[in-house]
Amino acid sequence: MARLPAAWPVATRRWGCAAAAFLLLLLTVQAAQKTDFSGEATAATINHSLTLLQRLQELLQNGNGSDSVLRVRTAASDEAKVFHTHQLLLSLQSEVFESLLRNQSIVTLHEPPETAALFEKFIRYLYCGGVSILLHQAIPMHQLASKYRVWGLQRGVADYMKTHLASESSQGHVVGWYHYAVRVGDAALQETCLQFLAWNLSAVLSSAEWGSVSVELLLLLLERSDLVLHSELELYTAVEAWLSRRQPEAPVAERVLRAIRYPMIAPSQLFRLQAQSAVLARHYAAVQDLLFQAFQFHAASPLHFAKYFDVNCSMFLPRNYLASSWGSQWVINNPARDDRSTSFQTQLGPSSHDAGKRVTWNILFSPRWLPVSLRPVYSDSASGAVQPVRIEDGRPRLVITPAMSSPDFAGVSFQKTVLVGVRQQGRVLVKHAYSFHQSSEEVADFLVHADLQKRTSEYLIDNSLHLHIIIKPIYHSLIKVKK
Repeated sequence: MARLPAAWPVATRRWGCAAAAFLLLLLTVQAAQKTDFSGEATAATINHSLTLLQRLQELLQNGNGSDSVLRVRTAASDEAKVFHTHQLLLSLQSEVFESLLRNQSIVTLHEPPETAALFEKFIRYLYCGGVSILLHQAIPMHQLASKYRVWGLQRGVADYMKTHLASESSQGHVVGWYHYAVRVGDAALQETCLQFLAWNLSAVLSSAEWGSVSVELLLLLLERSDLVLHSELELYTAVEAWLSRRQPEAPVAERVLRAIRYPMIAPSQLFRLQAQSAVLARHYAAVQDLLFQAFQFHAASPLHFAKYFDVNCSMFLPRNYLASSWGSQWVINNPARDDRSTSFQTQLGPSSHDAGKRVTWNILFSPRWLPVSLRPVYSDSASGAVQPVRIEDGRPRLVITPAMSSPDFAGVSFQKTVLVGVRQQGRVLVKHAYSFHQSSEEVADFLVHADLQKRTSEYLIDNSLHLHIIIKPIYHSLIKVKK
């Protein structure tokens, strides 16, 4: 039998008989394992961990051998929830409980209603090491784990939030999770939420959670050029609704309106906004210069415009627009089967001066392209042996090239963005975005971690690869801007 620590009688008096028996069981199992594996090679592991977990649940449920009591109170109720617990098990998981129970056996805890409602789940985790939660329970459970310094649970809930951004909920949850991540200083969760919102902004704009977006989050989103949405006009319409609902102070509203990229909106739509938008009429003086500049941009030749204005700024940089003039969707059935190709046309540039000019693009997709280092090499021997090459050595490749060249390309370069749609929780959303410039025909890490051979691959929807290719024309100055 295992040799017990010298402090065993003290531990027995301090933690209670049931907890002491649990510790004795652990020590006995450890000693037995050492004995088994020091002998013959035929030793086997006997695992009764499920039974042990069941016994621990019974300890909590029945309060057998309890040596401490937690009373959980909320401001909204005069009654307290009472939990008969075991100091050893709470102290093993939480340094806060270890400190609280050091000199007292009855502790009163004050919790807001949302965390008090989950306290039983929280305590059960401390006994059994597992808990099931729903979307609306993630924040209060994370708050409990953080308050009582249960670091394993805190990390687990944060990981749950990162992997359930796409889950459907009646009111939406990603915006709330982002705001919570900012409050608690979880930079990783904050960035994950922000990226999800940027790549799936159209879905957010039409949801109930758009109205709960904070000023800070809205400004962060408006700064980004990787927003995925149908058009800049769609973004303006959503911003107008946000301003009408929130009614922020004039300086905030004007800062938000100045973040709209008006040159990316057609002149006919700009005229309509000037005539019909109450928000724009209220703050017209703050954005008048931007609207005038947008009309100049559409009226003049881009090369002529670039002589007098700096076009190398965010105002003239397109976002990831899903409208047909900016790109095309491409659904590749059975993508692991063979190479495919297609073509589509886009508008030369966002300026109305280029509205009638089209660029044709050719796309090649290869599911098993081999780098030069892995291609077959013929031997000089008489047998002419070839190095064996496995299918899995290849990787997916996507090449995008213009089918034409023209003097009209002068002053325009093209950034290419490839969106990969995936199905998560029954919704088709953007999970990956790959961008590369005109100087390169392909992106080096395209689907580098995807396994297209598996029908269950997270990159496939009904055994098809869903891509959306976006061409972003970017004007640049050929002549230095006059000061």
